[in-house]
Amino acid sequence: MGNLKYKDFICTQEWAKEDLDRVLKLAFEMKQDRFGSKYLDILFRKQFFMFFYNPSVRTRQSFEAAATELGAHAQFLEPKSMRLKTAKSAGETVEDAAQVMDRYAAGLGIRILEDKIAAYGQGDDLLREYAKWAKMPVISMAHDKFHPCQGLADVMGWIEWLAPQGKLATGTLATTFDPDALKGKKLLLTWAQGALCRSLCSVQEAILIGSRYGMDVTVAHPEGYDLDPEVVAAAKMNCETNDRTFEVTHDSAAGYDGAHVVYSRNWMSPEAYRDGELRKQEEIEKALGYRGWTCTAEKMAATDNGIYTHPMPIDRGSEVTDEVASGPNSCIYDVAENRLHGQKAVMAATMAGFLD
Repeated sequence: MGNLKYKDFICTQEWAKEDLDRVLKLAFEMKQDRFGSKYLDILFRKQFFMFFYNPSVRTRQSFEAAATELGAHAQFLEPKSMRLKTAKSAGETVEDAAQVMDRYAAGLGIRILEDKIAAYGQGDDLLREYAKWAKMPVISMAHDKFHPCQGLADVMGWIEWLAPQGKLATGTLATTFDPDALKGKKLLLTWAQGALCRSLCSVQEAILIGSRYGMDVTVAHPEGYDLDPEVVAAAKMNCETNDRTFEVTHDSAAGYDGAHVVYSRNWMSPEAYRDGELRKQEEIEKALGYRGWTCTAEKMAATDNGIYTHPMPIDRGSEVTDEVASGPNSCIYDVAENRLHGQKAVMAATMAGFLD
């Protein structure tokens, strides 16, 4: 357990499990007492800079709401309107930009995905370069490798449903953090078809944090859609540490057997980037060639009363049917809400040292 003030939040795997527990416990408490007086001025008059290389719906809304509810101000910044150095143009270096912004703000969020990079890993490199030069915490708002804030929201939602006092057992969401609620539960992360070319960040974060919390993990995808080998190795290590299983299958239905959480989402293949460019249309055409990878009620019937989860936006009819996404075991809106509460907890901890 460490001091969280100024600590970057780029991937949940880089935080001690005890520190993730502390932040999640705070997030549950903040959700139950959303406008409680003890939280309103934690970041009074502080600034949070948000770099959006890519647009968003939930990310901007949830971070701006989180900052406001903590007493801070969130500034929306688009790098394309700033004089920043790129591979094709002159401008201010990351070193200079980071050190100047460090004098203005208490935290920096960066969102960089898909077509804003030329090769897998460049987004992660950019966040770490800003973190190198800035004292303030750098928080990933989703980048090509990881989405730690989504990981927190996922775990919150799954606990709310699967804890002994959770929705599946009582009909109402669990209101307190239970670090053992997911132990021994099975997480199925399955690729899904569709006219999409989505980054790996959310799904990779899911297997990392799910395995940290003692879940058995099954990853299902067609041949040629492997996740980052280093991420898979880390998830396997987490499962071994917790005496749980990690499996990979190329069968579109087999992984559903006995699952407690089903995460059905499209993601790009390792060949998506070539010659310094995202081959988006090629990826879409390739994905459209697959059939049978939609999450359906028939497949969900093989689970152990499993819940359906997704970070959104959902490609309904391709990734999942409406019957499942809008069904009684769908936790998608609870998870979406939890982005706000998880991010408030992270901002309070890293920007103000609220837990230290």
